[in-house]
Amino acid sequence: MRRNRGSFKRTEKEEQHKINRNIRSENVRLVGDNVETGIYTTRQALAMAEEQGVDLVEISPKADPPVCKVMDYKKFLYEQKKRDKALKSKATKVVVKEIRFGPQTDDHDYEFKKKHAEKFLKEGAKLKAFVFFKGRSIVFKEQGQILLLKLAQDLEEYGKVEQMPRLEGKRMTMFIAPKKK
Repeated sequence: MRRNRGSFKRTEKEEQHKINRNIRSENVRLVGDNVETGIYTTRQALAMAEEQGVDLVEISPKADPPVCKVMDYKKFLYEQKKRDKALKSKATKVVVKEIRFGPQTDDHDYEFKKKHAEKFLKEGAKLKAFVFFKGRSIVFKEQGQILLLKLAQDLEEYGKVEQMPRLEGKRMTMFIAPKKK
Protein backbone atom coordinates (compact mmCIF):
# COMPACT_ATOMS: atom_id res chain seq x y z
CA MET A 1 0.00 0.00 0.00
CA ARG A 2 1.51 3.34 -1.09
CA ARG A 3 0.99 6.52 0.81
CA ASN A 4 0.57 9.75 -1.05
CA ARG A 5 3.10 12.05 0.56
CA GLY A 6 2.50 14.91 -1.82
CA SER A 7 5.10 17.04 -3.49
CA PHE A 8 5.49 19.39 -0.52
CA LYS A 9 8.95 19.18 1.01
CA ARG A 10 9.73 20.81 4.29
CA THR A 11 12.98 22.66 4.67
CA GLU A 12 15.17 22.60 7.75
CA LYS A 13 13.91 26.03 8.84
CA GLU A 14 10.27 24.93 8.57
CA GLU A 15 11.00 21.94 10.80
CA GLN A 16 12.35 24.41 13.33
CA HIS A 17 9.04 26.24 13.87
CA LYS A 18 5.55 24.89 14.35
CA ILE A 19 3.01 26.85 12.35
CA ASN A 20 -0.79 27.21 12.42
CA ARG A 21 -2.52 23.85 13.08
CA ASN A 22 0.73 22.11 14.07
CA ILE A 23 0.80 24.02 17.38
CA ARG A 24 -0.38 21.50 19.97
CA SER A 25 -0.51 23.51 23.22
CA GLU A 26 -3.85 24.64 24.68
CA ASN A 27 -2.88 28.24 25.46
CA VAL A 28 -0.29 30.49 23.85
CA ARG A 29 1.26 33.87 24.59
CA LEU A 30 0.56 35.95 21.48
CA VAL A 31 2.92 38.63 20.17
CA GLY A 32 3.27 40.39 16.84
CA ASP A 33 2.15 43.41 14.85
CA ASN A 34 -1.51 44.49 14.96
CA VAL A 35 -2.40 42.18 17.88
CA GLU A 36 -2.95 42.72 21.58
CA THR A 37 -0.11 40.95 23.40
CA GLY A 38 -1.44 38.44 25.91
CA ILE A 39 -2.39 34.83 26.64
CA TYR A 40 -5.04 33.31 24.36
CA THR A 41 -6.29 29.85 23.54
CA THR A 42 -4.65 28.40 20.44
CA ARG A 43 -7.99 28.49 18.63
CA GLN A 44 -8.42 32.25 19.34
CA ALA A 45 -4.84 32.98 18.26
CA LEU A 46 -5.35 31.02 15.01
CA ALA A 47 -8.56 32.94 14.33
CA MET A 48 -6.72 36.28 14.84
CA ALA A 49 -3.95 35.18 12.46
CA GLU A 50 -6.42 34.02 9.78
CA GLU A 51 -8.34 37.28 10.15
CA GLN A 52 -5.16 39.17 9.20
CA GLY A 53 -4.26 36.68 6.45
CA VAL A 54 -0.97 35.63 8.07
CA ASP A 55 0.42 32.62 9.96
CA LEU A 56 0.66 31.78 13.64
CA VAL A 57 4.26 30.72 14.31
CA GLU A 58 5.54 29.16 17.54
CA ILE A 59 8.81 31.00 18.22
CA SER A 60 9.54 29.88 21.78
CA PRO A 61 8.12 26.40 22.44
CA LYS A 62 9.85 25.92 25.81
CA ALA A 63 8.18 28.93 27.46
CA ASP A 64 5.10 28.42 29.63
CA PRO A 65 2.77 29.02 27.79
CA PRO A 66 4.61 28.82 24.43
CA VAL A 67 5.18 32.15 22.68
CA CYS A 68 3.60 32.47 19.24
CA LYS A 69 3.94 35.33 16.78
CA VAL A 70 1.51 36.48 14.13
CA MET A 71 3.51 36.96 10.91
CA ASP A 72 3.84 36.01 7.26
CA TYR A 73 5.93 32.86 7.63
CA LYS A 74 7.15 32.62 4.02
CA LYS A 75 8.33 36.25 4.17
CA PHE A 76 10.04 35.52 7.50
CA LEU A 77 11.90 32.52 6.00
CA TYR A 78 12.88 34.56 2.94
CA GLU A 79 14.30 37.39 5.06
CA GLN A 80 16.11 34.93 7.32
CA LYS A 81 17.66 33.23 4.28
CA LYS A 82 18.69 36.63 2.89
CA ARG A 83 20.23 37.61 6.24
CA ASP A 84 22.15 34.29 6.46
CA LYS A 85 23.44 34.74 2.91
CA ALA A 86 24.62 38.29 3.67
CA LEU A 87 26.46 37.10 6.78
CA LYS A 88 28.04 34.24 4.85
CA SER A 89 29.28 36.56 2.11
CA LYS A 90 30.88 38.88 4.69
CA ALA A 91 32.73 36.01 6.36
CA THR A 92 36.34 35.98 5.28
CA LYS A 93 37.96 32.81 4.09
CA VAL A 94 41.56 32.54 5.23
CA VAL A 95 43.92 31.15 2.62
CA VAL A 96 47.31 29.89 3.81
CA LYS A 97 50.13 29.75 1.26
CA GLU A 98 53.36 27.90 2.02
CA ILE A 99 56.93 28.69 1.11
CA ARG A 100 59.64 26.14 1.80
CA PHE A 101 63.32 26.84 2.31
CA GLY A 102 66.33 24.70 3.00
CA PRO A 103 68.75 25.84 5.73
CA GLN A 104 71.34 26.72 3.08
CA THR A 105 69.12 28.45 0.52
CA ASP A 106 71.27 30.78 -1.59
CA ASP A 107 70.45 34.42 -2.40
CA HIS A 108 68.85 33.92 -5.82
CA ASP A 109 66.42 31.25 -4.56
CA TYR A 110 65.68 33.38 -1.50
CA GLU A 111 64.84 36.45 -3.65
CA PHE A 112 62.66 34.33 -5.96
CA LYS A 113 60.68 32.91 -3.04
CA LYS A 114 60.47 36.32 -1.35
CA LYS A 115 58.76 37.74 -4.47
CA HIS A 116 56.18 34.96 -4.30
CA ALA A 117 55.66 35.67 -0.60
CA GLU A 118 55.07 39.38 -1.38
CA LYS A 119 52.50 38.43 -4.01
CA PHE A 120 50.68 36.10 -1.58
CA LEU A 121 50.53 38.76 1.13
CA LYS A 122 49.31 41.41 -1.35
CA GLU A 123 46.51 39.04 -2.36
CA GLY A 124 45.46 38.80 1.31
CA ALA A 125 46.61 35.24 2.01
CA LYS A 126 48.47 34.21 5.16
CA LEU A 127 51.98 32.99 4.64
CA LYS A 128 53.51 29.91 6.24
CA ALA A 129 57.25 29.99 5.69
CA PHE A 130 59.26 27.03 6.84
CA VAL A 131 62.76 25.69 6.73
CA PHE A 132 62.93 21.93 6.30
CA PHE A 133 65.93 20.18 7.80
CA LYS A 134 66.95 16.92 6.09
CA GLY A 135 69.21 14.42 7.78
CA ARG A 136 72.16 16.04 9.55
CA SER A 137 71.27 19.57 8.37
CA ILE A 138 69.48 19.98 11.74
CA VAL A 139 72.84 21.25 13.06
CA PHE A 140 72.13 24.47 11.07
CA LYS A 141 69.13 25.48 13.21
CA GLU A 142 70.53 28.99 13.68
CA GLN A 143 70.88 29.45 9.90
CA GLY A 144 67.24 28.47 9.43
CA GLN A 145 66.11 30.89 12.11
CA ILE A 146 68.22 33.71 10.64
CA LEU A 147 66.73 32.99 7.19
CA LEU A 148 63.14 33.19 8.48
CA LEU A 149 63.82 36.35 10.49
CA LYS A 150 65.41 37.95 7.42
CA LEU A 151 62.27 37.05 5.42
CA ALA A 152 60.06 38.59 8.12
CA GLN A 153 62.14 41.78 8.03
CA ASP A 154 62.01 41.96 4.20
CA LEU A 155 58.23 41.47 4.17
CA GLU A 156 57.59 43.95 7.00
CA GLU A 157 55.69 46.41 4.78
CA TYR A 158 53.35 43.70 3.43
CA GLY A 159 52.57 41.70 6.55
CA LYS A 160 53.28 41.23 10.23
CA VAL A 161 54.67 38.18 11.96
CA GLU A 162 51.91 36.19 13.63
CA GLN A 163 54.18 33.49 15.03
CA MET A 164 57.93 33.76 15.41
CA PRO A 165 60.11 30.93 14.03
CA ARG A 166 59.53 27.77 16.05
CA LEU A 167 61.17 24.38 15.61
CA GLU A 168 58.70 21.48 15.36
CA GLY A 169 60.43 18.21 14.62
CA LYS A 170 62.47 18.68 11.43
CA ARG A 171 60.70 21.93 10.47
CA MET A 172 61.14 25.49 11.66
CA THR A 173 57.89 27.34 10.96
CA MET A 174 56.87 31.00 10.96
CA PHE A 175 53.49 32.57 10.11
CA ILE A 176 53.03 36.01 8.55
CA ALA A 177 49.57 37.62 8.27
CA PRO A 178 48.85 40.28 5.63
CA LYS A 179 48.52 43.90 6.75
CA LYS A 180 45.04 45.40 6.54
CA LYS A 181 44.60 47.90 3.72
